[in-house]
Amino acid sequence: MKNIILITFFFFGTAFAFAQKYAYIDSDFILGNVPEYKESKDKLDKLADRWTKEIEDRYDVLKVKKDNFAREEVLLPSEEKNKRKEEITKLETEAMEMQKMRFGVNGDYFQKRQELIKPIQDRVYDAMQKVASKRNYTFVFDKANQSNLVYADSKYDISAEVLKEMGITGTNKQ
Repeated sequence: MKNIILITFFFFGTAFAFAQKYAYIDSDFILGNVPEYKESKDKLDKLADRWTKEIEDRYDVLKVKKDNFAREEVLLPSEEKNKRKEEITKLETEAMEMQKMRFGVNGDYFQKRQELIKPIQDRVYDAMQKVASKRNYTFVFDKANQSNLVYADSKYDISAEVLKEMGITGTNKQ
């Protein structure tokens, strides 16, 4: 009786596994073909470059102050030493705060990314979901973004269909 149950379970389990349909997308390819994504990414990159330059400039000023202090420290009276140490500490704190404000967990970069990029990613996800639903896919994997997908036959790539669902045509997937 146990053998019959095991064989029955194996048969239905195997049949269930074979009945599932799989596909994958390449979100890098998809996003690369969405014109709004390119524009938003360029805006975000320009902001990040500007903010990085501001932070680097602060650290450069701080380095100069530290170097000057290190050279002059022995000649300075204790009152002036304390004043400069406080100034350096204040500049360090301001630089770290600016870095956190711009690139921290909930910083300006994160907020701007949510504003510019997330709506586009949501559109891609919605289109992918529609394609998967129409074609009865049980699972859809993403080939991009540090995926654990080691191999995928290109006949299961639905990236072009997702773009078509989004109204973007004229793309060729190699």
